[in-house]
Order: sequence, then structure tokens, then C-alpha cells
Amino acid sequence: MQTLSEIYFASSNKNKFNEAKNILSKFGMELKFLRCHLQEIQADDLQQIARSKVIRAFSLCSKPVIVEDDGLFINSLNGFPGPYSSFIFKTIGNRGILKLVSKQRTAAFQAVIAYCETNRNTKVFSAKVSGRISKKEFGRKWGFDPIFIPRGQRKTYSKLKEKNTISHRYLALKRFANWYLRKTRSSGQ
Repeated sequence: MQTLSEIYFASSNKNKFNEAKNILSKFGMELKFLRCHLQEIQADDLQQIARSKVIRAFSLCSKPVIVEDDGLFINSLNGFPGPYSSFIFKTIGNRGILKLVSKQRTAAFQAVIAYCETNRNTKVFSAKVSGRISKKEFGRKWGFDPIFIPRGQRKTYSKLKEKNTISHRYLALKRFANWYLRKTRSSGQ
């Protein structure tokens, strides 16, 4: 297999990096971790947030880099917490979300992967998985995984062994990997 250029994953979240690294390894890609805390603009659009963060990440490393931003959008809460998911998780956590959710528990998890290899030249890949919020926490994994049940499943993300083959993050990373591999093949890298 030909050698691909190094791609960095910029984040302060080691869990996200480990998931992304595991997923992209299935496509023959290797990620390196750029541990950093990227200031997040306040916006209602995940793509706008991810683009801003990846430009900042590129300015830190001057190498091909991706960032991932995601959000949990709960229908009965008018899409809340959406792009504010990280802050909401840190402040009220899964238990707080479970207290807020009504009988109508439908939700979607959306992930956005933003890629940058030259200053201000970005490419964005997104994916969404519909599902529902469980009635209580199941499992011990990080983030909202213990309360989100993807459509067609009976278990939360944290209880699914196949999470990394069906999740919103997997689908967005798969779109990125397919694009990147086509790009590198056509340019002869």
C-alpha cells in the first residue's frame, strides 16, 4: 500500500481521537494526535464551527489536519443541545438531559469532519444518525453514548459492539476517507 501523507486529528478529547483513529485504520489511514484546545465560535451550525476550528488547527501545525464536531439534536427540545452538546454534557450531563426529555424521545446525532491542508482551504463531510433517547443511562462509555439508541437498534451506543461501524462519526469519517483516498490516488501521492 502506498504511503499517505500524515493527517493530524486536532482535539482535546482523546476518546474522539481514539475512535477516529480506529475507524480510519480500517481504510488504511493513520492519524496522529494533535492535542490542543481549539476555541469554538458560538454558532448554530456545526459546519461553521468545524470550519473555524480546522483553520485554527492548521495554523497550529501547518500539516493536513481534521477536526470533528458533533451534536445531539433532540426533537422534543427543538434540537437542543445541538451544537452546544459539549457544554451541556459538561454542565448537566446525561442525567440532566434525561430529566429534560419528554415522552417524545426522538433525536439525531450529527457529526461533521472538517479537513484542511492549506491555509483557509477546507472541505467538510457530515453524517447524521437518527434514533431516540433512552429512559435511563446504559453503559459507561463517554459523552452521550449511554443515552442514545440509534434507529434499528435496541441498545445505546455505549452497549453496541458495532458502534464504530454505524455511528454518525463513522459515517462522516467514511465520507472523508473515501474522498481523501480518491484524491490521493488521482494526484499520485
